[in-house]
Amino acid sequence: MTIDDLAQDASVEEAVARLVAEFRMRPQVVGTVVASCRRDLSGVPATALPELVERLARTRLESVGAPA
Repeated sequence: MTIDDLAQDASVEEAVARLVAEFRMRPQVVGTVVASCRRDLSGVPATALPELVERLARTRLESVGAPA
């Protein structure tokens, strides 16, 4: 595992924590959405990944009608 992998994992965990608080959903549900977004953005430069993963996950959660 590289340093970038560790940073990406930490950013995913932080995104889950913020989105759980924002959407008041179970961490497992939000974690699944965030992990999916992370996989979909696998080609994105590591420096942009934390913000883009969270933004994409927020958009997907909003699109399914999750309360914000």
